[in-house]
Amino acid sequence: MQIIDNKAVHLRVRDAAKFAILPHKHIEPIVGGGFDVYVKWGLDEVRVLRNLGITVPSPITGRYKWPGRFKPMSHQRDTADFSTIHRRCFIFNDAGVGKTMSALWAADYLITTKRVRRVLIVCPVSIMHAAWMNDFNQSIIHRSAVVAHHSDAKRRVAAVQGDYEFVIVNYDGLQIVGHAIRSDGRFDLVIVDEANAYSNVSTQRWKALNSILTPETLLWMMTATPAAQSPEHAYGLARLVNPSGVPGYKGAWRDKVMVRLTQFKWAPKINAKELVHEALQPAIRFTKAQCLDLPPVIVQTRDVDMTPQQSKYYKLLKDQMVAMAAGEKITAVNKGVMINKLLQVSAGSCRTDDGDIIEFDAAPRLNVLREVLEETKNKFLIFTMYTASIVRLHEYLNKIGYVVDIIDGNVPMSQRGDIINRFQHTDESQGLVIQPKAAAHGLTLTRADNVIFYGPLDSVEHYIQCIARADRKGQVADKVTVTHIQNSPVERAAFQRLAGRVSESNLLSLMFDEVVAK
Repeated sequence: MQIIDNKAVHLRVRDAAKFAILPHKHIEPIVGGGFDVYVKWGLDEVRVLRNLGITVPSPITGRYKWPGRFKPMSHQRDTADFSTIHRRCFIFNDAGVGKTMSALWAADYLITTKRVRRVLIVCPVSIMHAAWMNDFNQSIIHRSAVVAHHSDAKRRVAAVQGDYEFVIVNYDGLQIVGHAIRSDGRFDLVIVDEANAYSNVSTQRWKALNSILTPETLLWMMTATPAAQSPEHAYGLARLVNPSGVPGYKGAWRDKVMVRLTQFKWAPKINAKELVHEALQPAIRFTKAQCLDLPPVIVQTRDVDMTPQQSKYYKLLKDQMVAMAAGEKITAVNKGVMINKLLQVSAGSCRTDDGDIIEFDAAPRLNVLREVLEETKNKFLIFTMYTASIVRLHEYLNKIGYVVDIIDGNVPMSQRGDIINRFQHTDESQGLVIQPKAAAHGLTLTRADNVIFYGPLDSVEHYIQCIARADRKGQVADKVTVTHIQNSPVERAAFQRLAGRVSESNLLSLMFDEVVAK
């Protein structure tokens, strides 16, 4: 196979009969036997050739300019190639390997070739700006985009009814703007990120997505962990992308992949994994280990909404700090104390001057943590500075089915060895919740390839060392994903300074000057 002048695919074959279905072709017999077949290098022609078992690259590989700040890595090119060829497909690439930008480039190419007019992106609130809009601004900035997420439903609808080429909505916001999407009629491509949210066909969320899809709608569904909790969860995904690959009813799919143990307990059948694989096609997958041109550490950010309770006390504390600072010299030590109070409120648990713990409503933050973990296929480390947060996280993770251990100042050294051994050498422990000062140095925790900061730290050295617990020789996946969870100005300033490796002695003072005193 050869691409000629970026226009035609040249094939040398023995039998040319099967190419008769192609409209744009030229066939010449070869003296001595066989045929030279020349086929237009277009998306439709490539789809037909691939159906005939002939591997031909998408025209995006040769004709697209790949705009933006970064040049695509090889796996991003391959992912974009795959996406443009398949009208409906799954992208199962690991978290942090750049599938967001791959999808944006592929969508831009389809708009350029006039196959797509508008693109709808459906994703969690936490990555609407931090991932999608950020990558948009670093790649296809020549296009127009809007985040349709406002407290006023009319503003969301107005964003959908406008002429933006890319519209980004959150899962549940889709129910608010669904009628506007259907009546607009120009959304030819829908991209769903963290698609496991659509594993259950009985939910209003699934029904809202299904209601905006027409037979002509292109659909790309992205997740790093398809049906990770149960083979049953593949059903909702397959019904959207590959409905012919599963039975017409959810109960029939469950009977196909599960076996009943008791009245209320089911277990996967021996061949369930193979059946799920067949149902979730067509699909492409790149693991972090396969992406050789990735950096060893990949950093991603999750933005969280503060609850009204958190916002109220955050503002109250900040106003008090401003009043205290007015006309007075505030020492670095006191600046650090003040900043720590804001960080505690942001995380959801604050210690009073009497030593009591006040817990705030932090449901959005916990929900985002759960989203991150659902996209994590290996073990994980969660770092947080505050004892109250550690206890709260441990209870929450156990409640939602994760087996985790704690390492903090209250855990005796004699027990830490057993905890680390269980984490590193058995499959019993799925993750660790760690206080940085108790485990920032010396520990090898390479069974984890995901390091999650539930909030920022007050030490650049500890931040670096926490990442180094997983990013070291023996790393199981070769690459480490670091996730920052943030919801307030002080947290955003802190993570920016930590990632920038500011001087240790300046960290808290700079945060105070930028966030409180300005």
